[in-house]
Amino acid sequence: MRFRLTYGVLLFAFVAAGCASSNPPLRTESSTSAISAAEAVGAKDVPRAALHLQLAREELDQAKSLADKGDKDRAASMLLRAEADAELAILLSREQTEQAAAAEAMARVHQLQNDNR
Repeated sequence: MRFRLTYGVLLFAFVAAGCASSNPPLRTESSTSAISAAEAVGAKDVPRAALHLQLAREELDQAKSLADKGDKDRAASMLLRAEADAELAILLSREQTEQAAAAEAMARVHQLQNDNR
């Protein structure tokens, strides 16, 4: 009985040590979601936004590669960059949409002013 208890404790210690030394998986959900959102708002159709969307995709790929090599710190940093570039792509895309809407509104105002003359 004592042997089994000792064996069980040692087995538990080895398993716990193995789990503690293994690296946690890379959390890419936030960056992936930001990239998907940028694609959904049409960032690929706005040149400045498309550039940042492409950078975000490349940085996500680099993060995965770095994580596979065991460089979790640089991978996490690259994920933050990917998320930031994807969010910038979203903002640039929205800016383009808002500028187009504002130009259209101004054109209607000018048309109404000309019609009233």
